[in-house]
Amino acid sequence: MKPRLLEHYSKKIVPELMKDFGYSNPMECPKLTKIVVSMCLKEATSDSKVMDKAMEELALVTGQKPKMTRAKKAIAAFKLRAGMPLGAVVTLRGTRMYEFMDRLTNVSLPRVRDFRGCSPTGFDGSGNYCLGIKEQIIFPEINYERVDKARGMNVNFVTSAKTNKEGYELLEKLGVPFRKM
Repeated sequence: MKPRLLEHYSKKIVPELMKDFGYSNPMECPKLTKIVVSMCLKEATSDSKVMDKAMEELALVTGQKPKMTRAKKAIAAFKLRAGMPLGAVVTLRGTRMYEFMDRLTNVSLPRVRDFRGCSPTGFDGSGNYCLGIKEQIIFPEINYERVDKARGMNVNFVTSAKTNKEGYELLEKLGVPFRKM
């Protein structure tokens, strides 16, 4: 079954983007390529159970098993050796990507306390957007009683847009609640 957000994109958003930017072909319209969700855990260097718990929570949120990231170089000041586990990352594409985006924008972000919208300054210059989440408990999949510590995560929206304006319009039409400047 086709995700609700993907259907909305193909039926409503593509014609709007074609009209707004003057595209002659629907294939010119920017689209969401992938979503990368990552967590960095500095306390995982001293306690391996922290990493297991974080990977379990990330798998619950995204619906996909995360990949463990490891340190490339040893840094003595941070008590870090090469090969130590540092974080977890998940790359979502296709159906899971659109379902995660739908849950994030319609269920999880409204649950953030004192939420006034996402900052529109998180674009990188080529239409990709980065969003930081301070607590993983905004996702309804995570049981609040089983959480030992609030951990944050980064959500990167990678688009095929060429400029920040195109990326902003695409993500706004897909439902990302941007703060008005």
